[in-house]
Amino acid sequence: MNARHLSGVVALLLPAVIAAQAPMAAPSANPVSDAARRLNTRYTQLLSATADQVPAEKLGYKPTDPQLTFGKVWAHLVEANYGICGAIGGAMAPNVPKLEGTETKDVLVNALKGSFTFCEGVLAKTTDAQMGAEVDLGFMKGSRALATFVYLNDLADHYSQVAIYMRLNGMLPPSAQPKK
Repeated sequence: MNARHLSGVVALLLPAVIAAQAPMAAPSANPVSDAARRLNTRYTQLLSATADQVPAEKLGYKPTDPQLTFGKVWAHLVEANYGICGAIGGAMAPNVPKLEGTETKDVLVNALKGSFTFCEGVLAKTTDAQMGAEVDLGFMKGSRALATFVYLNDLADHYSQVAIYMRLNGMLPPSAQPKK
């Protein structure tokens, strides 16, 4: 092997060797709760950015009659977030007026972001040791872990829904936009 090839191999392997010498981070005591918080942050950021980006005149848009409008998706998420996260946290959610999805953009977006803040606070206090406790979601009973997964799945489901609505209206969803 000539010197040129050897220096190329060293250049490729050097970062891996240096990384191997760095101390490893201690494993988390709460890997499931930490993962839930991480996914929550991702989806609440995407949904918040979507809500900010969709113009007020599009809140009544829905691709077909049986589907929800943008506004009704936001209203559904507000109700579901408070209900599910209240169950996860073992506390009553704040008394929030029921939204119809026809309110102004400011009302809907502020309520949506408020529900995300509530859920973030609940998840911040949740540990893996608590995940096995039974909670009542109103429509089903299950473990706190199941309720957390139901909550996160609802966020992912509705983000994909509104991302499609955005594309159908010539808008680029936040997850598809170039990184700044």
